[in-house]
Amino acid sequence: MNYILLIKEIYLEAFKNLGSYFVRNFFKVFTWFCLACLLIVLYAFIFRVATGFAFD
Repeated sequence: MNYILLIKEIYLEAFKNLGSYFVRNFFKVFTWFCLACLLIVLYAFIFRVATGFAFD
């Protein structure tokens, strides 16, 4: 739980003193987009491993 709170604090601190409104929101959207892409890749990898895909 401490680890999750630390990540939350780093996320909030990173955007606290960032330039303009547009730049701040652009980076927030980009952060969530990258996280979503990472989750899709992890899902695909776990699905392939679970169904016995041969990694040749």
